[in-house]
Amino acid sequence: MSTGTRRFPTQAELGIWRDYLETGEAVRTEMAARLHEASGLSTGDYAVLLALSEAPGQRLRSSELAATIGWERSRVSHHLGRMEKRGLIRREECATDNRGAEVVLAPDGLAAFQGATRPHLRDIREIFVDALTPAQLEAAGEIAAALRAHLARE
Repeated sequence: MSTGTRRFPTQAELGIWRDYLETGEAVRTEMAARLHEASGLSTGDYAVLLALSEAPGQRLRSSELAATIGWERSRVSHHLGRMEKRGLIRREECATDNRGAEVVLAPDGLAAFQGATRPHLRDIREIFVDALTPAQLEAAGEIAAALRAHLARE
């Protein structure tokens, strides 16, 4: 939101921005450490496995997967290579379009995802939800929605 003619944030606004960035990074770091400790999965692994677990037939084209998790296609490609070596996913030729491949959730990937999910959900509760009052949690949701809407207009 514009505050009129002011071009740069105030010192107070910059302080809030820095707190937002540093706190978000601290939360992500703690969540990632706990996820890896509990399951051996990275947050990237979990994002891929979650998207595939929710997809019809537990399969997606690489480009659809990239769009779903918000990554560049090259990042997805490199990450999938590492996951494929670990037996978490498979890449198969697309039955409807022989120009591309589909990423398929492998049985070991599904087992890893299912094993990680309960501890991960407990960590979300402990680290994020329980730290906030109901009103703060609602406000956090409103702030996230406002930022997404603002970015969509850009």
